[in-house]
Amino acid sequence: MNRLADRKLPWLEAGDPFPDPETAWGPDAPAPGLLAAGGALDTASLQAAYGHGIFPWFSEGQPILWWSPDPRMVLRPTDFRLHRSLRKTLQQFRKTPGADLRIDTAFDQVIGNCARTPRNGQDGTWILPEMQAAYGALHRAGHAHSVEVWQDDALVGGLYCVAIGQAVFGESMFAHRTDASKIALAGLMAFCRHHGVGMVDCQQNTRHLASLGAVEISRAAFLDSVERARARPALSWAFEPLYWQSILLNR
Repeated sequence: MNRLADRKLPWLEAGDPFPDPETAWGPDAPAPGLLAAGGALDTASLQAAYGHGIFPWFSEGQPILWWSPDPRMVLRPTDFRLHRSLRKTLQQFRKTPGADLRIDTAFDQVIGNCARTPRNGQDGTWILPEMQAAYGALHRAGHAHSVEVWQDDALVGGLYCVAIGQAVFGESMFAHRTDASKIALAGLMAFCRHHGVGMVDCQQNTRHLASLGAVEISRAAFLDSVERARARPALSWAFEPLYWQSILLNR
């Protein structure tokens, strides 16, 4: 936080409105995309944040930090690249007795496993206990969802995301078996493609996401898309096996 303290950053009290995302720190700042600090992680604040293209991300010992990067990494379900190896994995998964993809049957378990999974070789986690509690409350309010990979009634992988209307924001994933997180992501893409979701937010650029078809778009374009998608009727978050066809038949 020392470098952050050297620059003026809006401080929020609980219930304060968020600053305009376009005022987030630019590329030359010590933390590009940083918008504000403080505030609260209650359900109303998280709904307001995501509905305006803002998300929280902070480490232990820091205040709540709110971000709106420019550019923004997104994955359009119609552009999802189902590589040959993953296609074979999915086909095998669908034939395996006891293998199942479910939605919203074990949200707390999914986010707990994500919290215990180090990111990019880092020690520790950004999904602190207060974050887990906040997203659990958001889930119970109908705005956070888990996509789960099960084998013989054991949870072996999954991801969680946020949805405001039909605006979908990917958060984190985990795997206890090879390719389980990839199956969960493919399941989310199949679900979103079936329901006509235009894009899923990936927040920031990674080589892995790019290999799957994710691209960077401007913050302005991202916010415009979120504004339109959040106004659409909420999705029915349940997975049907027929949804797989939307990606398996696409070549």
